Amino acid sequence: MKLVSFVKEGKLRAGIVQGELAADLHAISEGTLPKDILSIIDLGEEGLKKIKEIGTFSAGDKGVYHLRDITLKAPIPRPVSIRDFYAFEEHVKTARKRRGLEVIPEWYDVPVFYFTNHLAVKGPNEHIEKPVDCEWLDYELEIACVIGKEGRNISKEKAEDHIYGYFIMNDWSARDIQKHEMKVGLGPAKGKDFATSFGPYLVTGDELESNRRGNRFDLSMTAKVNGKLLSQGNYLDIHYTFADMIERASKDVTLYPGEVIGSGTVGTGCILELGPETHPWLKPGDVVELEIAGLGILRNTVASRREGEDHVLSTNGENTSQTSHHV
Repeated sequence: MKLVSFVKEGKLRAGIVQGELAADLHAISEGTLPKDILSIIDLGEEGLKKIKEIGTFSAGDKGVYHLRDITLKAPIPRPVSIRDFYAFEEHVKTARKRRGLEVIPEWYDVPVFYFTNHLAVKGPNEHIEKPVDCEWLDYELEIACVIGKEGRNISKEKAEDHIYGYFIMNDWSARDIQKHEMKVGLGPAKGKDFATSFGPYLVTGDELESNRRGNRFDLSMTAKVNGKLLSQGNYLDIHYTFADMIERASKDVTLYPGEVIGSGTVGTGCILELGPETHPWLKPGDVVELEIAGLGILRNTVASRREGEDHVLSTNGENTSQTSHHV
């Protein structure tokens, strides 16, 4: 299933996509499913069963819209948290080599993560505002999973039971800000604080089973800037699987439904790795397209501060406007 969050008539709704149509899950289920995606995830298997019972739908059915007539937001616009890991060895090796460094032995001991700003999430087609002091703006091609079941001290053998689904993640990075602040030995912080993109869909794990190769999925991952292919990788290449990451994240800590776990950047998946001499840092007007097999295409445009007006949803669901380490 491809689940989404979308805006129609000024209200944020949770939906399911079939072809070129999206259905409001609350409306099409006659109110038996909640209005927001986090509440649906909280229902776990019960919620998934109710969604499956909806079956197919058609244009003209209650709560059904053409994709062209709605505005997709991030599948989870306000996740409970975002942990971003550092799990692809090629990215680690290349990023460190560019600084004249070897991979530290400790990287092979445990998967490491940082927390990023879960209140700065962007969705498909939203503008990404370049930070004022940033000249080295970068994209990062990642896959993320969403926790669907509460757990603590989860073993990697049981970790996949706690995954609700997957989506594309772009961990936008202000590399010059990041480089300066991380000399202190803490972070990243402001270099990552301004935006993280999710989307376009939250794809449940059953949809990817045909791509399974043991404890990994065969999912090609690419990034384009202004239509030019820059990055190519595959989830198969990951060193630490999501099961490894969940085992680490849940050690002595309870994970809750709606928490997001990012993979870190796939090899070649950012300008830092490719080198700005190969492709310049991102600038206003650049269109970044991340694509992962089975998960769709996540597209965003870089904007200047003036262009980067955020459209946010107030607590009553109405649409309002306001100006608003190498992982």
